[in-house]
Amino acid sequence: MSVRTQRTQSIVAARQAPLRERYAHRPQDALTRKAARTTTKSVPADDPFHGEVEIGNGYGISMRYGLDRYIGGLHDAPNPGDLLCAALAACADGTVRMIADLLEIELQDLEVEVSGELDVRGCLAADPKVRVGFERLDCRVRLHTADGTDPLKIEHLTAAAERYCVNLDTLIDGTDVRTTLDAAGHAG
Repeated sequence: MSVRTQRTQSIVAARQAPLRERYAHRPQDALTRKAARTTTKSVPADDPFHGEVEIGNGYGISMRYGLDRYIGGLHDAPNPGDLLCAALAACADGTVRMIADLLEIELQDLEVEVSGELDVRGCLAADPKVRVGFERLDCRVRLHTADGTDPLKIEHLTAAAERYCVNLDTLIDGTDVRTTLDAAGHAG
C-alpha cells in the first residue's frame, strides 16, 4: 500500500494551508531571502580555476566548483553553468512533486534533466557579437504515474509546474540583478 492511499489529506496542502492564511493577512511575512556566497575556506583565492560556494543561510553546505576546459579550466568539478542547470532541475523537480501531491497524483518515478548551450567565445571576449550567456536551456521532465491516472490531471500538473517553478519564471522573465564591488588593497 502506498503512502498516498494511507493519507486522508495532501501533506503539501496541510503544510501550506496555514501559510496561505498567514500570508493573506500579513503579506510581508511571505518575503524570503535566498543566498549563496563564495568563500576561500578550502580553495585559495589565487586559484583562477576553482572556488567554493556556500549554499543557503545556515545549512552548513558548501560545494567546490571549477571552470571547464572550454574557457581554460581543468574540467574537474561542476562549473557555474552546471550549477545553474542544477538549480533549475531541482526547482522543477520540487514543484512537480508538490503539485502532484496537491492533485493526488501518485508519482512512481520522476526525473528532470536540464541542459544548456552557450558559445564561450562571448565570455572569452573572442567575438564581441557573441552573447556571453546561455543561448538556450532545455528542461525535460520525465514522470511515471500510477496506472489509471487521469490524463487531464497530468495536463493540469504540467501547466501548473511550468507556472509555479520559481527558477523557471526567473530565467524566462528575467530579474533585476544589481552588482556591487567592494575592493580593498593598496592604492598607487
